[in-house]
Amino acid sequence: MAHLAADVYLTNTFMHSGNVSPSTPKLQLQLSIPIPTRDSIYYYSDGNTVLLVENTLFKVHRSALTKEKSTFESMFSLDSDLRSSTTNSSGVTVGPEGESDDNPIRLQGDTADEFRSLLWSLYALPHELESAMTAKAISLKLFNLARITHKYEFRAIESWALDKLKAIYMRPMHSHIDDAEGPNLVQLTELASLCEQRDLLEAATVRWKRLITSSKDVALAIGMAERLNLRSLLGLAYHAMLLQGREVWDADQLLTRTHRIRLLSGHYALGRLCERLPNEPPILQHHPRCTGSVQVRCNQSWAGLWRSTLDMGKHGLLLQHADVIGRLSLAESILKAFIEREIPTHGLLDAMPWCKESALVATSGKLKETQESLADYFIDVA
Repeated sequence: MAHLAADVYLTNTFMHSGNVSPSTPKLQLQLSIPIPTRDSIYYYSDGNTVLLVENTLFKVHRSALTKEKSTFESMFSLDSDLRSSTTNSSGVTVGPEGESDDNPIRLQGDTADEFRSLLWSLYALPHELESAMTAKAISLKLFNLARITHKYEFRAIESWALDKLKAIYMRPMHSHIDDAEGPNLVQLTELASLCEQRDLLEAATVRWKRLITSSKDVALAIGMAERLNLRSLLGLAYHAMLLQGREVWDADQLLTRTHRIRLLSGHYALGRLCERLPNEPPILQHHPRCTGSVQVRCNQSWAGLWRSTLDMGKHGLLLQHADVIGRLSLAESILKAFIEREIPTHGLLDAMPWCKESALVATSGKLKETQESLADYFIDVA
């Protein structure tokens, strides 16, 4: 089917047949609407369904879209009365929805690239799919495919696309996430959350943590983690922003007044926690041989060791008052050095000969517990 000239298309589709002045407001609005264009690949002459996505017309085979009991099957099985002929803005009767360019099925909320990726998966031959896996831009195509197949319930294709994405993003030395050809980290995290893909979400979270540790995109991480309710990541991002200081908070345009209030709240709460921490050693899981009076002395020694390691961290480095993660991390490192005899113990371990390893496990557990609960300290002030 040949393309219509722009003036003919406007005359037949948008304009009334009567005399209309170019200055008519309605005509000016009509002329400002871009004319839909046919997709260069997925507009098949023998197709039987026309769909409009953004400003692109696709003409495809209905049978292809109804695979896997997708949402399109329900869409196409609507009562025929709902698909009767309609009249366009020019008063011209056009056929049922989806049977012509003049009355296409309009898909809302999708992009042409996403729909093109769906059609690629439906029409491509096996060797074409495999060869595409080596293309530089394949991660973006798979991302678009996973999003749209999740929406329209192409479950098998969605699973295939997500598996391919996981294979790409879970490589140990993978750096593709920073390429302009692929989805950005926010998009990847949103997709993993939307599709409930824990492995992919974990891969994205690891990359967020690297950025946060380097003080990059911290405010962006806060907004994204709040929106998706990623509590562990949210706490780490708030803590990292806290350590950058109030001048940075005030200058960052991505932070709202609510964010700044939560940062002040967190500064106070974590400061109080740091003050209590030396007097609250985590529970020690004693060795079976550590019983009776020996266990009493072991607990006393553990309390002193816990306090000493935290004090060493406080006086040894210029840690901020509310940097509870920094203090616990340093205490863990000092305790490990004690056990491995890298630094002198000054008798701190003498009274706990069988529970030294348990002390390290307890310290590591306290660090992990605090990291996972950080978001609870950054709350709104009542």
